[in-house]
Amino acid sequence: MASRPKRMASICRKLRESTTNLDTMNDIGGCRAIMPDIQSVRLLLASMRDKFPHEIRSREFNYIDEPKPDGYRSHHVVLQYRPRTAETEDFEGRRIELQVRTTLQHSWATAVEAVGLFRRQDLKHGNGEQDWLRLFQLMSAEFAQVEQCPIHVGVPEHDDRVRELRDINSRIGATSVLEDIPNLTLHSKNVAQSARNFRHLLVEYSADRNVAIQPFRTLMLGARKLEDIEKKIALRGVDSTAVLVEVDKVERLVEIYPNYFGDVSLFARILKSICSGKAAVEYKASRTGW
Repeated sequence: MASRPKRMASICRKLRESTTNLDTMNDIGGCRAIMPDIQSVRLLLASMRDKFPHEIRSREFNYIDEPKPDGYRSHHVVLQYRPRTAETEDFEGRRIELQVRTTLQHSWATAVEAVGLFRRQDLKHGNGEQDWLRLFQLMSAEFAQVEQCPIHVGVPEHDDRVRELRDINSRIGATSVLEDIPNLTLHSKNVAQSARNFRHLLVEYSADRNVAIQPFRTLMLGARKLEDIEKKIALRGVDSTAVLVEVDKVERLVEIYPNYFGDVSLFARILKSICSGKAAVEYKASRTGW
């Protein structure tokens, strides 16, 4: 289990780009479940609809069966809190967004964020080199095919996708870049030892690809530091990204937040395999690999 407060920059971006108000934003609070395969995703969603203590709002955002044009796939459910005790009545009606996705879908989203950080491009929001954006669009379609899910509009059939992926990979050296990211992302290997008595950690990714990790004894102390960093980013254009996280086991920080540490191994292995002529296969949690 891990958690983090939503970054102020993310909240401000959504308010600027939509007609949403702060008090009606669906995902100002949210959670995510990463399931081993598509069958597990379907089962979890079905069990929630059958019996769940909180209200599921009528509209669901099924980006698995109706993928976004950029290739993003995940199933979003907006929940409204139903209090079960007098102490929680003040939270009645508050909205929480639940995202449910597979390991493959999560590897795609992680790779988009990690490459964006590494290359200093906002690929997550469609801004950056067209070759990278197209590569992620095509890879999403490959993952959708092996999970037997609908493929988004705007991508060719499998054989043509593979040819295009190979062309892009040859042109930009995508597999080499993906394999280099963890080696060129610098962070202390001893963070687990030095921060083992702390649950709250500030992870800051700077322009020189150095990841600094600072532990805090309380959430509020970390939040004040994060606020200072975000003010510097807004006022002086400091080139860094910071996130405040809470983890139950600090040893698993890299595993839980792989995008900040360049862990794109699953995505990189599958892309390399596809470009070498092998088919993508669905990742199973029971396997040691894929």
